Amino acid sequence: MSGIKSFNGGIHPAYNKDLTSGSETVLMPAPERLVVPVGQHIGAPANPVVKKGDIVKLGQMIAEPGGFVSSPVHSPVSGKVISVQPEEHPMGSRIMAITIENDGEDTMVEHQTISEPLEKDPDELKEIVKNSGIVGMGGATFPSHVKLSPPADKPIDFIILNGAECEPYLTADHRLMLENPESIVSGLEIISHITGVKKLYIGIEINKPDAIKKITKALGKKGTVVPLAVKYPQGAEKQLIKAVTGREVPPKHLPMEVGAIVFNVATAHAINKAVTEGIPLFERIVTVTGHGVQKPGNFLVRTGTMVSEVVDFSGGYTDDAAQLILGGPMMGKSSATDGVPVIKGTGGILVLPSAEMLTDAWGPCIRCGMCLRACPNQQNPQLLGNLIEKGLFDKITEDKLEEIVLDDCFECGSCTFVCPANRPIVQFFHMAKAYFRAQKRK
Repeated sequence: MSGIKSFNGGIHPAYNKDLTSGSETVLMPAPERLVVPVGQHIGAPANPVVKKGDIVKLGQMIAEPGGFVSSPVHSPVSGKVISVQPEEHPMGSRIMAITIENDGEDTMVEHQTISEPLEKDPDELKEIVKNSGIVGMGGATFPSHVKLSPPADKPIDFIILNGAECEPYLTADHRLMLENPESIVSGLEIISHITGVKKLYIGIEINKPDAIKKITKALGKKGTVVPLAVKYPQGAEKQLIKAVTGREVPPKHLPMEVGAIVFNVATAHAINKAVTEGIPLFERIVTVTGHGVQKPGNFLVRTGTMVSEVVDFSGGYTDDAAQLILGGPMMGKSSATDGVPVIKGTGGILVLPSAEMLTDAWGPCIRCGMCLRACPNQQNPQLLGNLIEKGLFDKITEDKLEEIVLDDCFECGSCTFVCPANRPIVQFFHMAKAYFRAQKRK
């Protein structure tokens, strides 16, 4: 295929997508009880607006935004609120959550549908997106209404939909592009109408030729499908912009600095559902995969459903299941428990058997330079990793390495993947970021 786009750096891990890429999305019935966290997005957590004993409807707002960079949370079922209290969260902490007992009726809250969204006032559509709790569905969970509100001094030239899905194992976006291409394109048109931007692109890796064909047909002449090289992390925001437009987002800057806004294809689909069907975001496709589950597949899951219940729905664990990862193997988070709920950013549940776990000890840096070549941001993971390992945080501050390297790292894990000494470089970076955040709070 000619015209394949890419970026500098990156790696080629085994993709393992064949476990679920051919599996059509299956609707998972809502469980009897759902635990819905008020923090399912980047920014301020939402504030509960219901209390124990309240009766709620499907799609009803149960927590309102806690600020501009925040997003409301909606009930994924109809039923009774049985508690509003801190619960275990997928990110490893305890945060406020609303537990709802499902009445099995799915009584929907009253909602408005818009049949001709491109004839409506853009601000009205933006308000619908905001009130529907739409956030980035690629994992970042940034509130979408904020992206749709760029400052007046930041003119936007391009809207890019991310259909790369470069993370190994995950196929939720792939299935969505095959099963709902028209909805994705409709969502892109709504985004275009809200922002006034007419240059529209959808980037898809070429290991999804069926998705490229479907999306190309649905998009027609409204925009351009850009075939992308199969390389991780091709779907990262800055790398995607570089591949599609040739523009490079400077360190510590946002895509709007180079005239681009990026949305995941699932986000566009959610925007379309919110505007044309009046349905807020309370469910998503989750890929359950890995050789540690009996029947890998893609499932449409309500937020608040326990990970353990989703795994049971996929046939349960294999006898040698050993590691649970929420997300993909590169940027997902290893979880010590499956007693946490699916949230808006849960794109995958990966279970690895013991034979596939990396248990080798790590050794000293041999200065081979492989991490420098792999880094998609063209940074120096070797230098900073060595300083962090030795606890030389003052040196990091003195040399401004926190600003030059650390702040621009999005923890893709490419450096750790290629390291012949098995050094946990990305974990070093994560630890250092936590350290500097704590210092700033003091």
